[in-house]
Amino acid sequence: MLDKVLIANRGEIALRILRACKELGIKTVAVHSKIDRDLLHVRLADESICIGPNPSAQSYLNIPAIISAAELTDTSAIHPGYGFLAENADFAEQVERSGFTFIGPKAETIRLMGDKVSAIKAMKAAGVPTVPGSNGPVPTDPEECLRVANEIGFPVIVKAAAGGGGRGMRVVHNEGSLLKSISITQSEAGSYFGDSTVYMEKFLQNPRHVEVQVLADGQGNAVHLYDRDCSLQRRHQKVLEEAPAPMLDEASRQACLKSCVDACIKINYRGAGTFEFLYEDGHFYFIEMNTRVQVEHPVTEMVTGVDIVKEQLRIASGLPLSLKQEDIKLNGHAVEARINAEDSKTFMPCPGKVEYFHAPGGMGVRVDSHLYSGYSVPPTYDSMIAKIICHAPDRTAALKRLSGALDETFIDGIKTNIELQKELANDANFIAGGVNIHYLEKKLGL
Repeated sequence: MLDKVLIANRGEIALRILRACKELGIKTVAVHSKIDRDLLHVRLADESICIGPNPSAQSYLNIPAIISAAELTDTSAIHPGYGFLAENADFAEQVERSGFTFIGPKAETIRLMGDKVSAIKAMKAAGVPTVPGSNGPVPTDPEECLRVANEIGFPVIVKAAAGGGGRGMRVVHNEGSLLKSISITQSEAGSYFGDSTVYMEKFLQNPRHVEVQVLADGQGNAVHLYDRDCSLQRRHQKVLEEAPAPMLDEASRQACLKSCVDACIKINYRGAGTFEFLYEDGHFYFIEMNTRVQVEHPVTEMVTGVDIVKEQLRIASGLPLSLKQEDIKLNGHAVEARINAEDSKTFMPCPGKVEYFHAPGGMGVRVDSHLYSGYSVPPTYDSMIAKIICHAPDRTAALKRLSGALDETFIDGIKTNIELQKELANDANFIAGGVNIHYLEKKLGL
């Protein structure tokens, strides 16, 4: 087992990793920016070290500073959490080259799955269902572009190969606007991501966002932990998630789950990962793979009883998977509400001092948060401050439990989106199940 882990992140995920390390008897090192010296995990870690000023580029994205901190503290491994450097292949490569263990996939796997064109090719080869598309970058010949688009069928969506976060994508409804849209998206892709490569896919009109959680040890063993539904989104950012995904075609679901496990074995995947799909009319369409732990991993942990972060640490220690597929059973239903320091109506970030924080409790209620009374939420980083996860024997009971937990949550001193989450937990259409990815924005009038 690893003896000391440096946590290259902040906030609730850093605290989540620290807790898993403690349970496994692993010592921890917290790195932090100057403004984050009072974070809870920094206080609880065995060692802490400041790696730079407040801007991410000078701290949590500062690769030399993080590796230097690992050297100074005699760390054996680095856990990137999510965001920041978690899916940066160069970081993973430099960590390993410096003699430390990167808690995640190999650098070449991150590169493979980080480029959407190469990822789709790899998934097609592995038998994972994909969206009909250009099978690579869009052709350079305009006539060929038009031919491919008509073969796919309008509307199509043009996407940056290195894209993410909702940037570098454009929906095209007819031939007349195709070439101009490709040109604009290429320009945006070069500006945002330093890579102007774009590809084309069928644009699904009313899909749901369904994802499959996997674990693999890089030793030929892989399992799935079933699926999640993350369709309640605003500007491509997830707001509320649940597991398992409701109202799926069971035959398609089982085939998709198996294909994800087979793909992990084929690409020799190592660690935790998530296959993301659009789901429409009983069919799954692969869109990307996240080669890290997800924000929404707790709902899967609640319905399977598997500690995903502890499994990451075991795998990074060189141990084979402790689970076989037949060991993993679904138990009930779980929902997660992301609590952000933002105005529920305008969505403007609302940093500031938390005068009072009371977390909900009771059977089946879990809170992942770094908040405490007196903590000041900085304006520098992501606005998510807590996740409230509720588990119950069935979906209806889980949503009722979430509604009650939100009623019990008190955060004074700053504005939060708790009122919006209460509204969603009691939304009749969401309770009925199966809302698509456009539902929340239409509800909000965006």
